[in-house]
Amino acid sequence: MENRERNNREGEHIHFIRPYQEAMDFLLVQINILNDDYRDKYKNYPIHNIQSRIKSKESIFEKLKRKRLAPTCENAKNFLMDIAGIRIICYFETDVYHVMDMLKKYRDIICIKETDYVKNPKPNGYRSYHLVLGVPVYHTDGKEYYPVEIQIRTLTMDLWASMEHRIVYKGNNQEPGKTRKIFFELARELKNQEDKLYSLEESTLKKRE
Repeated sequence: MENRERNNREGEHIHFIRPYQEAMDFLLVQINILNDDYRDKYKNYPIHNIQSRIKSKESIFEKLKRKRLAPTCENAKNFLMDIAGIRIICYFETDVYHVMDMLKKYRDIICIKETDYVKNPKPNGYRSYHLVLGVPVYHTDGKEYYPVEIQIRTLTMDLWASMEHRIVYKGNNQEPGKTRKIFFELARELKNQEDKLYSLEESTLKKRE
C-alpha cells in the first residue's frame, strides 16, 4: 500500500513537471537560434553560455513551506514562478539588453514580470536582469501558458553572484558587516573592469573597419 501511494505521488509530480520542462526546452531552442543568428549577421555573438534547471520536488515543497503554503502541486502551480529556470551569461551589458529585447519579441510568448537589477542593483551589489516569460504548451484540448524564469547577466555579474552565494548564502558568515562591504566594493570594481574591456573591444572593432 505504501509503495503504491509513493508511486502515485511520484507519477503525479512527473505529470506536473512535464509542461514546465517542455516550456523551458522550447525557450532553450529559441535562445540558441538567436545566438547563432546573431553570429551569422554580425560575426559575433552575445551569449557566452546557457544554464538551465527544473526545481526538484524537495526544493519546490520547501519554498512553499517558507511561504506558509501547503506543499502541493496545485499551490506550486498557483504561487511559484521559478519552477523552470534559465540563466543566460553574456559578455557585456549591451548583450544583456539585446538578448532581453529579442526574447520579448517572440510571437506568442508573454512577459509576466521583469526586474532590471543591472541598472538598479540591489543594495548588496547584485546585478542581473530578471524575466518571467509565459510560454505556451499545447495539449489536445488547447494550450496553457507556463512560466519560465530567466536571469540574464554578464560574466562579471555571474562571478559576483557565484562568490556571494558560496560565501554569504551558503557559508557561515562570522563578519556580516565586513563581508557586505567587500562584496559591494567587488561589484563596483568588476563593473569598472567590464566597462574597460567593453571599450577595448569597441576600439578594436573600429580599427578592423
